[in-house]
Amino acid sequence: MSSGAPRGQGQVVRLSRGASLSDFADKINANPGSLVQEMFNLGEMVTATQSCSDDTLLLLGEHLGFNVQIVSPEDEDRELLAQFNIDLDAEVAEDRLVSRAPVVTVMGHVDHGKTKLLDAIRKANVVAGEAGGITQHIGAYQVHVPHEGEDRAVTFIDTPGHEAFTAMRARGAQVTDIVILVVAADDGVMPQTIEALNHAKAADVPIVVAVNKVDKPEANPDKVRQQLTEYGLVAEEYGGETMFVNVAAKPGIGIEDLLEAVLLTADASLELTAPTDGPAQGVAIEAHLDKGRGAVATVLVQKGTLRAGDSIVAGGAHGRVRAMLDENGNQVTEAGPARPVMVLGLTAVPGAGDTFLAAADDRTVRQIAEQRQARRRAAAFANSRGRATLETLMEQLKEGEKTSLNLILKGDVSGSVEALEDALFNLDIPEEVQLKVLDRGVGAITESNVMLASASSEPVTIIGFNVRASNKVREMADREGVEIRYYTVIYQAIEEIEAALKGLLKPEFEEVELGTAEIRDVFRSSKIGNISGCIVRSGVIRRNAKARLLRDGTVVADNLTISSLKRFKDDATEVREGFECGLTLGGYNNVQVGDVIETFEMREKVRA
Repeated sequence: MSSGAPRGQGQVVRLSRGASLSDFADKINANPGSLVQEMFNLGEMVTATQSCSDDTLLLLGEHLGFNVQIVSPEDEDRELLAQFNIDLDAEVAEDRLVSRAPVVTVMGHVDHGKTKLLDAIRKANVVAGEAGGITQHIGAYQVHVPHEGEDRAVTFIDTPGHEAFTAMRARGAQVTDIVILVVAADDGVMPQTIEALNHAKAADVPIVVAVNKVDKPEANPDKVRQQLTEYGLVAEEYGGETMFVNVAAKPGIGIEDLLEAVLLTADASLELTAPTDGPAQGVAIEAHLDKGRGAVATVLVQKGTLRAGDSIVAGGAHGRVRAMLDENGNQVTEAGPARPVMVLGLTAVPGAGDTFLAAADDRTVRQIAEQRQARRRAAAFANSRGRATLETLMEQLKEGEKTSLNLILKGDVSGSVEALEDALFNLDIPEEVQLKVLDRGVGAITESNVMLASASSEPVTIIGFNVRASNKVREMADREGVEIRYYTVIYQAIEEIEAALKGLLKPEFEEVELGTAEIRDVFRSSKIGNISGCIVRSGVIRRNAKARLLRDGTVVADNLTISSLKRFKDDATEVREGFECGLTLGGYNNVQVGDVIETFEMREKVRA
């Protein structure tokens, strides 16, 4: 070919997600310009430095005879860490392993009492501070339980309870050893109970069922046991392997039995060990931006020991651990495996579920974080841009007809922002309306958010979830005409945005028949034209209503208007079924005896 791009004989080329044609050219020792030409020949316009989607890279590879492999984000991360001699999956010698506390996630249907149960376990009232009594964030806590003469620790992760938080709940199950499935005895198995159960099964973790609210008069714990047998959870008393514990969180009944069931399950089916020496590794469970402290992340240590002063990287954030706090806000100097702590000192807010690790020095963690950020940007850019082909150019020009709702999402913690975005993109939106999230972030609404919104060519709404804008930012938004909306409960935000999306649709009208009239006589008038003497056969005939003329069941004239309507000599606004009237059809005179006039109106349809 004239472009001079090299041809591969099935050679393997490994490319990261969002790689550009320049990256591809480097791997095969080609000129990037020749690959741009090849893409043009294939009917796609791509610049040399633009992030390409996976499909584009695979298409070009196939065309040139190369076996392109897109490296998964996990493999890419391993390769990146290998450059710094860090191996997350390295085998640990037996003599280094010590037993650790089980990590327990509490799941279940909304309002079945998960947070109340955790309150009872750790004797602290969290639910009073939650909007609408619904847990909006993941929290992690450790409690100590006397068991068989030993003081045993159990770590609890409290995941939010609404469907919109499925993404966060799924993450909660990734770091979990045991799941407590909370089912209300008065309510039984509900849709989210099954959803939580499926997450636990997917994570392949043992389940302990807490049958809550057994103190209520309408409680039926046996019904819950029977319902759950349909989903493969058979109680021990029925000959199965799942432990069911009757509890009542408010009066604190059965809490000791539940903790004992958790520890017995951990001892019976799990071998929970981890090394306490070596650099710390683990997961960021939650993160938010604190006004006084900066980025604050709740991390769960899984291997090694995290100490104050360590250099750590979590996702695309890095920093030095300035201080560590436990769940009660007390400072701790070190945290071993299965210990959740709040870490201060990160430069940015990591995402919920990001892995963190401690490294030898600040330079290493900064390089890892920067490379991760660059990679994420490239992948996001590749996914957000549609493939610009020659065929779709005209379609893109036509897209000016589409309406779009542009949003900037800001929340107090990364998990909430992510869950809100997930829920919005899962909305059932008609094709003619587009939803675009221009930016997302953690922390208060800032001037730069307002500037981004005002600089956009289309109107942009800023959504603040549990965060506000300062007076200065509000004034700027008013000045620039940028709308800011605040929410504290996630599904309220989803409902309003869904309503707004439906409001952007062009109204749909449907024809509603008003009535029919049969022409019995035609009167000629030199001044008005032909007057039809009619009897109303059905419904009602209204003055100024739209009409059509039917002759022998065939439409002779359409889009007519009833310009005058009389009962005897008096003007009438409407004439009902069974009565006689005289009427004229605006500008249309070709009427005959026996014709039928059908009147109708156009009504706006309510969007489903």
